[in-house]
Amino acid sequence: MTPAFARPRRIATLLPALLVVLAGCRGPGGCTTEYCGTVVFAATGEPSTLLPVVSTSAVERDVHDQIFLKLAEIGPDGGTFGDSGFVPELARSWEWTDPLTLTFHLDPRARWHDGAPVTAADVAFTFDAYSDSVVGSGDRASLGHITSVAAVDSLTVVFKFRDRYPEMFYDATYHMRILPAHLLRNVPRATWQTAAFGRAPVGSGPYRFVSWTPGQSIELAADSTHFLGRPHLRRLIWRVAGNLNSAVTMVLAGEADAVEVLVTPDNIRRARADTALRLYPYAGSTYTFVRFNLRANGDRSKPHPVFADPEIRRALVLAADRPRMAQTVFGEYAKVPPGPMPQLWSWLWKTTLAPTPLDSAQAARLLHGRRLSFHLIVPSTSPTRVQYAQLLQEQYRRLGIDVVIDQVDNPTLQQQLESGKFDASLESFVTDPTPSSSVPALWGRDGPQNYGHYANDKFDALVRTAAGAPTRGAAQAAWESAFAALAQDPPGVMLYALDNVAAVNRRVADVRIQPDSWWGLVRTWRIPPDQLTERDRAGR
Repeated sequence: MTPAFARPRRIATLLPALLVVLAGCRGPGGCTTEYCGTVVFAATGEPSTLLPVVSTSAVERDVHDQIFLKLAEIGPDGGTFGDSGFVPELARSWEWTDPLTLTFHLDPRARWHDGAPVTAADVAFTFDAYSDSVVGSGDRASLGHITSVAAVDSLTVVFKFRDRYPEMFYDATYHMRILPAHLLRNVPRATWQTAAFGRAPVGSGPYRFVSWTPGQSIELAADSTHFLGRPHLRRLIWRVAGNLNSAVTMVLAGEADAVEVLVTPDNIRRARADTALRLYPYAGSTYTFVRFNLRANGDRSKPHPVFADPEIRRALVLAADRPRMAQTVFGEYAKVPPGPMPQLWSWLWKTTLAPTPLDSAQAARLLHGRRLSFHLIVPSTSPTRVQYAQLLQEQYRRLGIDVVIDQVDNPTLQQQLESGKFDASLESFVTDPTPSSSVPALWGRDGPQNYGHYANDKFDALVRTAAGAPTRGAAQAAWESAFAALAQDPPGVMLYALDNVAAVNRRVADVRIQPDSWWGLVRTWRIPPDQLTERDRAGR
């Protein structure tokens, strides 16, 4: 349970800034300028914390990405090699002092929302926190090439690397949202997951935290004096819908303005038929899979009676008719991936690697007549994953495999994964823009999210080769080899990768979708004055 915290004191701190925001939006008779308007997002779940270093869910990222900044952000081309395409955020400039030393110069205008300046000490503190095993950040492994981060003066910070590789700058900037040392330094790190700061965060981003009503909504207000420019939208609100279908219904009913993914053909048809909405297709950054636990359910010291056997794992892949399931559930909006990869990594889909085809006869031979039974946990908030679980259950039943489906809420699913108290799980994973960090995080021997305890030395070696490849072509070839090794010794069943479609109310202009962080560019969205509603004008 999240501990109580001094909410009245937090609101009092924010009130002067919020009044400035509101005053800046009002003309005669109410809010009439271009820096007005409220966008309401329909969220399929509720965050447990808004402290980025310990966040794990997409909805947490959606909100805290507006509150916190990085040193620099990936540019419009999505490139992760080198540093030429990156856009400055907290860092005004940078240079390579030598091949293993990267120096950042912070923007002196950057301020925390409580008025304190953002300093190099904050950057060093952030790296230390993300690297701390007590904090347990999911990005910790991605920072392993960085040996130190040190403040030279208040605005200069130096990163030291242990080796050279193409994505050094990406690793230094992408994985960390900079944290306020003066507010977190004295908070015991073992408590950060439930710390009061995560329920009322103070960042340096374009939007300030205003309020969080549990089970209902989270509200942010634009920082009208933000050093990177004033956001056009005055308020952002996330309303908790509970699941995807409820979120889509909320948007169709006009109770919300945007939903990040429509997922199913039925939802896409419903949204397309609504003249108040505009659809935005974009490359999906998620893929969905069944993860096998290779250790005994609840006892990591013993092998799992089913999944420790690689022949059984291969049989379960061969027995799943993945193309038919994708067509049944998603129509044209999903692909069966040849490895753990989303459609966002379009350059990897150009390899010659293909998904393992359906082969029920070979699956039966690998099972040798053995009758198996296992439990499959699936999030109850995802109707599509529940449907997939049922389709898999029916397909496996034909081979004498009994699958018991356990529907659980997201916090329970995460707790079971982390504790090892599961047989198999049906999950979706939001990836980074590059496989170099996302793939080993889940499937590498030492990956922080390798909850199934998969270990394949050949695969790990190929991943290291791919991550260090000097060119995109060399990386493509190495990843193909890595995924081929994974297919021979599967850690699970790679089910589908989505081609995403977002829906946003037509009154919102300049909408751009950032595939790796759906609402990451919302600071550039606006509502033209002639499209403002009474809700916008009244500030409700």
